Amino acid sequence: MKKLISFTLASSLFFISAIHLHAQAAQSAADRSKALSGLFAEMWEDRLQHSPEFASSIGDKRWNDQLTDYSVAAYNDRLARGRDYLLRLAAIDTTGLSDQEELSKDLMARELAEQQEAANFKPWEMPVDQFNGLQSSLPQLVSQLSFETVKDYDDYIARLKKMPAAFQQITDNMMTGMDDHRVPPKYLLEKVLVQVNTIAQEKPEDTPFARPLKKFPSAVSAADQERIKAEMLDAIQKQVLPAYTRFAKFLQGVYIPAGRTEPGVWSLPDGDKYYAFRVRQSTTTDLTPDQIHQIGLDEVKRDEAEMLVIAQKLGFKDLASMRASIASNATLHAKTKEQMLDLYRHDIDQMKTKLPDLFGRLPKAPLVVDAVPAFIEKDQAPAYYEHGTPDGKRPGTVYVNTYDFAHRSLANVESIAYHEGLPGHHLQISVAQELTGLPEFRKYMHYTAYTEGWGLYAEHLGKDVGFYQDPYSDYGRLEADIFRAIRLVVDTGVHSKHWSRDQMVAFFKEHSGLDDATVNAEVDRYIAWPAQALGYKMGQLKILELRAKAQKELGAKFDLKAFHDEVVDSGALPLDVLDERVTAWIAQQKGK
Repeated sequence: MKKLISFTLASSLFFISAIHLHAQAAQSAADRSKALSGLFAEMWEDRLQHSPEFASSIGDKRWNDQLTDYSVAAYNDRLARGRDYLLRLAAIDTTGLSDQEELSKDLMARELAEQQEAANFKPWEMPVDQFNGLQSSLPQLVSQLSFETVKDYDDYIARLKKMPAAFQQITDNMMTGMDDHRVPPKYLLEKVLVQVNTIAQEKPEDTPFARPLKKFPSAVSAADQERIKAEMLDAIQKQVLPAYTRFAKFLQGVYIPAGRTEPGVWSLPDGDKYYAFRVRQSTTTDLTPDQIHQIGLDEVKRDEAEMLVIAQKLGFKDLASMRASIASNATLHAKTKEQMLDLYRHDIDQMKTKLPDLFGRLPKAPLVVDAVPAFIEKDQAPAYYEHGTPDGKRPGTVYVNTYDFAHRSLANVESIAYHEGLPGHHLQISVAQELTGLPEFRKYMHYTAYTEGWGLYAEHLGKDVGFYQDPYSDYGRLEADIFRAIRLVVDTGVHSKHWSRDQMVAFFKEHSGLDDATVNAEVDRYIAWPAQALGYKMGQLKILELRAKAQKELGAKFDLKAFHDEVVDSGALPLDVLDERVTAWIAQQKGK
């Protein structure tokens, strides 16, 4: 099998610098602006064409009958195209162009160079875990599709028929990973097997893939409905379910036995280097795992001090007694799944009324709340957000995990609602999608530290506008905050300090009152997804730091709405870039 061509960040930057020296300075600013815009458009089209599922998720139906090519050859082609784009991008001099054009060029160059560097660690060899992979992404894609015409259904059926080839491609990649000793932990793969078997053992009409048959639009005739139903169920029966069954047999008989025993990525080839890369990628900082570990310990201590104040006001002598009380308090646990969903809807709705006080620009896209799909709920986080389409036809959705609802605390519902919905992910991502005058790729950039940092900062905004009136809910806010601080400790603990899973769980239980289902799902998430969870707290701390800086330097001139608009109005940004832009904005405000 072909080996993946690697290309280092240093090599990328060398080429950028070399070509930049020969940029055609004689070109007019208008010509260079046009060339840059044209290149961005070409690269955007490239992304959509080679990532058809992503294209479908944002409402572009041109490749609705296609699936991504997951072969090694396709990865190599992508890297080669990326190197070519880097060279062409570097050849365009941005002197005299707008601030946003210069920023767009810098962000794209950074993203392309990072893709080249990531290839050194062969991420394609470990394409599945309990959070990511075809086994879950394909059925989840169904809810992101719109079915308005006969062609929509026919394209979907054609896509279903391509699933066996896609599963074979990732199976081949995983076998190469076994040869290279790059495999996930065995116990996590056992969770993947459960997910795969859940779908493999269902009747065709009961699978998530048959969801489009539940309701047809009036534009589809009765005759077409019958044909579509027969062809779709046939494709599920003869193509999709056999692909899942074969994949399950591969997992059980071949892959799981080869799974690694150590949870930390330090145990992989170049594991320490890989984790350092992931830390830098997730946090967009140059902080070391040791530094982040200490920040986490400090933040845990700070949160516990604030939590103790609330506990003592409620009559508890310490945090342990309050946590025990919450765990046994029936009023702080849902009685039904629908009650959980309604509480999220209530908190999001009440925040809507406060948004004009916090932001000058508000999102137009609608937002709904729904339950996490049953086939993945056991291993999912308490909630997550899925963006809608820019045209608003598919709303943004906050998915709430109602698995084992009777044992999930309701104290943190309010903070999570603000994080995932408003003014968190839905506001920030929708505003980005609705921006005008920027290249399309800017509307869909995702920097974990920025996006998740904003979500965690959004939890704090509820306090600013007078919410969290229930002391248990305010305690839940701090519980949610400390849970992100704990992430800094346990993520670096397992991947850098060689902690065991038991050590991670013990630290969680010592410093939080989170239920067992949440603790177990979270710990397994950090093991499967190294450094991703670091971005939340690091991003929040940076935004709070910049806000405090602006308040101190601007004094009476400080406008919270203007500050928020400055933070969100350029889309997602690396934290160092956000710092530079907010610092420049502060200087500009001083001069007014």
